[in-house]
Amino acid sequence: MSKPESYASVWDALADTPGQAANLRARAELMRQITALVQQQGWTQVEAAQHCGVTQPRINDLMRGR
Repeated sequence: MSKPESYASVWDALADTPGQAANLRARAELMRQITALVQQQGWTQVEAAQHCGVTQPRINDLMRGR
């Protein structure tokens, strides 16, 4: 029986290359920070969308990790 692979992070396990893993890590952190800012400011998703220059459905996707 072979030894299971281990990874430094979930992003390393999911990505095919170190560059892709770094991209996934950066995107996840950006989504986390956007969500924190929206909550900190007390904005609705509509208000957040207006401040960010995107649509409300896009803010919803970001806040749900999509």
